[in-house]
Amino acid sequence: MKRTIIAIICFVSVSCLNVIAGRPLVIDDADPVDAGQYELELGASSVRLPDCKHWDFPIGLTYGLMPAVEIGIGFGGQYETRTEFLHDSGLQSTCKESGLGDLVIGAKWQCYKETKMIPRMAIVPSVKLPTADTDKGLGSGKTDFDLTWVASKTLSERMAVHVNVGYCFIGQPEEEEAGDIMHYGVASDYQIADSWQLVAEIFAENELLHGSNTAIQYNAGCRWSLVDNLTFDLAGGSVIKGDAPDLTVSAGLTLAFGN
Repeated sequence: MKRTIIAIICFVSVSCLNVIAGRPLVIDDADPVDAGQYELELGASSVRLPDCKHWDFPIGLTYGLMPAVEIGIGFGGQYETRTEFLHDSGLQSTCKESGLGDLVIGAKWQCYKETKMIPRMAIVPSVKLPTADTDKGLGSGKTDFDLTWVASKTLSERMAVHVNVGYCFIGQPEEEEAGDIMHYGVASDYQIADSWQLVAEIFAENELLHGSNTAIQYNAGCRWSLVDNLTFDLAGGSVIKGDAPDLTVSAGLTLAFGN
């Protein structure tokens, strides 16, 4: 059971470090928020493993600090139910925990603009600060750092593709062994109508620890722009290979405002 909790912590760590990415995807794009603009993201997501169900309620705020540079902060709450086995009796018990999540601070710098042959590129650093309750098993109690390279290429007036490659330095949890995480993936979005966009991604996480395997997952959904500055999103996915949630579901909205 402890290993399951650590697996969830690692999964949520990487997901939270991308909290200011374009909902509902884990894979980020290379486009910072316009200078002087704000983006507020609200959402709810759930991941399910055989003996654990985890819900997150993230809140993210991003600001265009200057042309090609944004800064952002993410926070929120979480709720979890776990099935634990009592070795002495062979019976099962259900544990329910809730509390605040970890605080995430990040930035995005678009270091290269797109040309006919070369995609636009960005560097995305972020840090996760341990504000979640470790006694409840809702966080590692350690600080994580992440650095991700992002590339985006416009393929047509309606379609674009995005590629991420990143490395997450995982703080070592107490009394457990957890390795750093190499994460990477590709995503695509397709504009099917003025207000509707389809999105899909495949991404992988490789915990750099002896005996760990690469977890590969997929996610697909849509974005609906009710008005110019308000976008709703919905997505779901599952595991393709490795130790990862067998079901992920998310929904939320993004509100743009400012100059």
